[in-house]
Amino acid sequence: MGLMTTINKEEIQKFSKMADEWWDANGKFKPLHAFNPVRIEYIKNKCISHFGLKNDQIKPLSSLKILDIGCGGGLIAEPMSRMGANVTGIDASSKNIKIAKIHAKQNGLKIEYLNSSPEKNDISGKFDVILNLEIVEHVENLDLFLKHSSKLLKKNGIMFIATINRTLQSYIKAIVGAEYILRWLPIGTHSWEKFLKPEEIERKLNDLNFTKINLDGIQYNMITREWHKGNDCSVNYILVAKKN
Repeated sequence: MGLMTTINKEEIQKFSKMADEWWDANGKFKPLHAFNPVRIEYIKNKCISHFGLKNDQIKPLSSLKILDIGCGGGLIAEPMSRMGANVTGIDASSKNIKIAKIHAKQNGLKIEYLNSSPEKNDISGKFDVILNLEIVEHVENLDLFLKHSSKLLKKNGIMFIATINRTLQSYIKAIVGAEYILRWLPIGTHSWEKFLKPEEIERKLNDLNFTKINLDGIQYNMITREWHKGNDCSVNYILVAKKN
């Protein structure tokens, strides 16, 4: 019997084909670029609050080790590094990692990138913060993924999980709207049945001895064409949990 894996090969191939466009703000990853500022600010503020850090510093996250799982081309890893964090980014796509390494080098950033996944046990040390952003809806075995992700987190460390809720609203907005009407994403990027309700993730994390700290929605304003944090978790949301 082979090693159990969290890697969905079809999903990896899908994103590997788009890898060259990671840093094109008007390309296939345009939606990630659009709501990246909201995610970055949210992560920064939650880290400062949880770990009692000073917000008046240029590099407020300098005391933290952060693991970005499913890092893609480095859209989150790079801002975390600029804020001073010691960042490791892992991705199951070797092409994504290649793109991320090149871009970090071009920008003078020291980020450790590995072509890996949590269950491979090739990541040294434990981390203060783990970022699972827009990845849980793409993995093969969520229980295994969360189990091995949690092993890489220090006690009292925090995990961020950003994903899409499984609701009628998410089908209309994230599938029909984003892929078929607005063409923000290539058709087939997401599968609605793989979306997860917040309570489903929370139950799985409770079983791994986590406590939920925050649950917030990320909403899109059609008038201003901007993303913002809000209370509506019916489509995009971020869950933050502490390891006990």
